Amino acid sequence: MDRDTAPFPWGPRRAGWCRIDGSDTGQVEAGLVEALEEINLLGRALIAILYNCAPCSGHPGGSISASRMIEGLVYGGLDYDFSDPRRPDADVLVLAAGHKALGLYALWALRNEVVRLIRPAQLPDPRCQLRLEDLLGFRRSPARRSERLSQLEVKPLDGHPTPAVPFVPLATGASGVGVGAGFGLAFSALDLYPDDPPRVHIVEGEGGLTPGRVQEAMACASRARLHNAVLHLDWNQSSIDSDRVCRDGDRPGDYVQWDPLELARLHDFNAVQVADGLDHAQVLRAIERARSFDSRQPTAIIYRSVKGWRYGIEGSASHGAGHACCSEAFYSCPVMAELEQRLGRRLPRHRFDPADPNGLEDHLFDLLMAVREYMQSARERFEPLGERIAEAGRRLDARARRARPDGPSLEAVFDPTALRPEAPPPGLQLRPGERATLRGSLGDVLSELNRLSRGAVIVSAADLVHSTSIARAVRDFDPGFFDAVDRPGSRLVATGGICEDAMGAFLSAVGLDGRHLGAGASYGAFAAPLQHVSIRLHAIGQQARQRATGAPPSPYLLVCGHAGLKTGEDGPTHADPQCLQLLQENFPPGACICLTPWDPAELWPCVIAGLQARPAVLAVFVTRPAERIVDRAAAGLPPAHAASAGLYRLRSADPAGHPYHGSLVLQGSEVANTFVQEVLPRIDERGLRLNVFYVSSVELFDRQPEATREQLFPEARGREAMGITGFTLPTLYRWVRSEAGRRASLHPFRCGGFCGSGQAEDVLAEAGLDGSSQWKAVLDYAERAR
Repeated sequence: MDRDTAPFPWGPRRAGWCRIDGSDTGQVEAGLVEALEEINLLGRALIAILYNCAPCSGHPGGSISASRMIEGLVYGGLDYDFSDPRRPDADVLVLAAGHKALGLYALWALRNEVVRLIRPAQLPDPRCQLRLEDLLGFRRSPARRSERLSQLEVKPLDGHPTPAVPFVPLATGASGVGVGAGFGLAFSALDLYPDDPPRVHIVEGEGGLTPGRVQEAMACASRARLHNAVLHLDWNQSSIDSDRVCRDGDRPGDYVQWDPLELARLHDFNAVQVADGLDHAQVLRAIERARSFDSRQPTAIIYRSVKGWRYGIEGSASHGAGHACCSEAFYSCPVMAELEQRLGRRLPRHRFDPADPNGLEDHLFDLLMAVREYMQSARERFEPLGERIAEAGRRLDARARRARPDGPSLEAVFDPTALRPEAPPPGLQLRPGERATLRGSLGDVLSELNRLSRGAVIVSAADLVHSTSIARAVRDFDPGFFDAVDRPGSRLVATGGICEDAMGAFLSAVGLDGRHLGAGASYGAFAAPLQHVSIRLHAIGQQARQRATGAPPSPYLLVCGHAGLKTGEDGPTHADPQCLQLLQENFPPGACICLTPWDPAELWPCVIAGLQARPAVLAVFVTRPAERIVDRAAAGLPPAHAASAGLYRLRSADPAGHPYHGSLVLQGSEVANTFVQEVLPRIDERGLRLNVFYVSSVELFDRQPEATREQLFPEARGREAMGITGFTLPTLYRWVRSEAGRRASLHPFRCGGFCGSGQAEDVLAEAGLDGSSQWKAVLDYAERAR
């Protein structure tokens, strides 16, 4: 069949598009393009130098191809205050293409040098600067600091940027995560400043558009009408393995059969196509033109560029590779030759062993000082750039952006004197005998927090908003999905549909302003693995920000709904006992807190204690079926708020007494409810003297003082204990220390495989976790312990 060449009829679109080429550059102020060309030469030279001295580590090609579009933003497109990198009303740049860090660091250092030379009064505290000297820290471990690095207080610069660097709001690097996170920043800015929101400029390449999470995120931004989001696309057509990533005209792409303009139009983004992204005049015109769209849709600017332009190595070969360290090819490549021409002399050529870090550091320092020498000698050439930086601050001041007075605030949520784990609001107090779900109780807790915080809790679900009961969190706000134009009061965001991946990136960034709390829900089977990349980057970014500024982390609440075997009707694909093991004790201390309550009444104390601990990630594991609320006092159990300590005793026994039958450790709602209602009465009736512990959160337990931890769970109990868990056996290793105890322990895979489908009770029986199986295992253990 002949190919159909008729134009495809697009459906209605709100957004518009235009093309910028050499005939449409408008008026550019005198001297600006020339100054930008000067700074671009120095930036490209620094990219080559940093790669050379890392040694031979980094991504020079994409850093070079994106350099002009980022310079256009820094010296023309952003409203920001150079003297205050943390100003909340300023526009933001997100380097979603984190591998272009070489270029970002070079541009940041040169901007700092411009201000030092032209407007030194604007320089902030050194901790808020990235100086030329700080480039000595590129890809240098902070554990190996030379005398020079210590004397100059050089910042360590990671291979992909984090908030340790001024003007970097979040950690990026994993392809595509930064796009969704950037849209999350745009949402929170738009929600706080609806009349004139700060603009969020997101830099990515066409290769970074290919991950599915980006398609999800673009669908989210378009549906939410995030008109303050601008996606800047460096279309150089080269990735690591390909020089034809996208379809290009009639030439098929190696990876995808769309081009970036088509993708933007598909998702109803305004689109500006820039014929030559290496032309500063076209770049500046495109950024200006993007401001004029009135569709109130997000915008994409697509810049056609060349990866590794004038580096001597172009295309895919320049992605993560370059000239050999201190080779003649490095010194003679076009950009370095042009720098030598500007200097009027040869650059220093040290002779040393490239494996010697001190010799290489000396060499890098001399090259950096050569760049400084040139800038000082040609100071007047950079004056238009200094004026542009000052003008960016004046524009920001003139906007006089003010956050809406009725906007969200999390102060009460994080204040331990305002909200206490032991004092749930009257509406959240459950009566013994009634039935409730953990997921429903979590929704009610979030609803209360949303009310107290004036709508700070922003919710999304993977087409499961009612199924996971997270809909309850937003029931007091505008119904339907958030739309910045037609429904700005909604607290429910559509993150592209069944899209856990983009959801994690978007919602973790929503809270970076400290005034929102993202809460995303799906099956634990899918949420925990699919969001692992985005929440890990969020935790890395929050650690870097805290170390750099002292600001506490901004939590993201990950709802692992329908967790465990009680989702049995859906079968083993959904009823997943493995999800906890992906997160529990799998992050640096304090970065991620997992909650595993068994009683719906434990949701309030656990969530409040978890949020007030200020982790980067708070993961809550909740089951689907309704449970009968136990009369804890009648059953001889501690009150529900005991769960806020992370571990508490259901029964106590003195090991010195006789007889003494040992210790049991339980974790997971499915096994604990069965244990409390069917096994615990038989233990009491038989007179077994056991210590019985429930683990509601390993990480909350770890926050207790050492003496408290030893009191709650003495080391000796771990050496004798057996466990019963609805999760995997390794999640018990912290508590069950002996091989004999682990062999005696019950867990879902003890049956030898994944369980089949069926009612919750039947699946528990198949796994050997029903009441009868638990009782038999406890009885056998107690007999051996005597």
